[in-house]
Amino acid sequence: MTEGHCPGGLRPSKIIFSLYIQSMKLSHRPGIRLGCLIVCCFLIVALKSQIISSQYIFTEAPFLSCHASTLVESSDGDFMAAWFGGTREGDPDVAIWWSIKHGSEWSAPQVLAKENNTPCYNPVLFYTNDGKLWFYYKYGTHPSIWSAARRYSLDDGTTWSETEYLPAGWYGPIRTKPLVLKNGIVVSGTSVESYRNWAVWIERSKDHGVTFKKIGPITVPRPKARESEGHDSGANDWEHTYGIIQPSIVTLGKKHLRLYARSTSQIGHIVISDSYDQGLTWSPGKILNLPNPNSGIDAMTLRDGRIALVYNHTTEGRSPLNVAISDNGTDFKMIYTLEDDAGMEFSYPYMIEDKDGLLHITYTWKRQRIKEVVIKL
Repeated sequence: MTEGHCPGGLRPSKIIFSLYIQSMKLSHRPGIRLGCLIVCCFLIVALKSQIISSQYIFTEAPFLSCHASTLVESSDGDFMAAWFGGTREGDPDVAIWWSIKHGSEWSAPQVLAKENNTPCYNPVLFYTNDGKLWFYYKYGTHPSIWSAARRYSLDDGTTWSETEYLPAGWYGPIRTKPLVLKNGIVVSGTSVESYRNWAVWIERSKDHGVTFKKIGPITVPRPKARESEGHDSGANDWEHTYGIIQPSIVTLGKKHLRLYARSTSQIGHIVISDSYDQGLTWSPGKILNLPNPNSGIDAMTLRDGRIALVYNHTTEGRSPLNVAISDNGTDFKMIYTLEDDAGMEFSYPYMIEDKDGLLHITYTWKRQRIKEVVIKL
């Protein structure tokens, strides 16, 4: 962890330690000394992490609603973000929009993909180890019946290949970035939202994302249905839907991978599953001791080996939006609350670690804007 610096080259910890020494000289009461020590330790931890910047990617746009951002850093240090936007989610005018950040400024949003009279969803941008930039998105009248399409770029998004419409059941990364291993293997988290029944799948590639092998399903054992929960014909309502979707995959060292998934309200927690063979086989889903209000999350392994997680720490609604850190991928400590406004929506976080080790997080802000926050850990 890199510690910030104060003007004049003094480290915050040295300044705080000097203040602690002075407090010892001024007080001979053990209780006050202990209190000063605790406060100083807290300040040292707080100053090691800091928010570098916080901004909206756009404040004006030719669409009323937006959601589900993705983010990637190009080889020249620019950043590209994409999301879906239109009148509202599911309307036929919803397209994939994107913007490029050069320096500190984001460009005006432009259309990256649009289907004829059909809504688009959940773009994902990522690089494979051969330098190819991939762009996946979904399209269809509802997530339970959508299909997927993709393009690629060999010049950091300046030009794109023709759109490839994928076979039914092949979705690519469903919402968050895939895990690209050092050996080039791509482990992509996907999921299926069927009638009252959700499940996670893995799409694994050994040829830099050109072709994939589908692995799964990964589920959480379902409790025995009560008689009152019979399969009556009718609405595809949340109350009777059970399962997990939108997994985010991290590496925990050697061949150990772990996914973190969003769950329905009957589960109510983030769900994890483990693989010990680089994604070929997976354990059944297990509940993590963190709440999930049926909302998207993102997780990633930082360069120092810790796991970062962005999620809504609540059992209902989509506020607050929080950042947590773990040394082992199981026990998390919350370090930031990015947003906290009851009744509002702050959701679908997406994060990357840039070349300088800064954590960039984009997320939906009230369905009106996409916000980017940069954190130094």
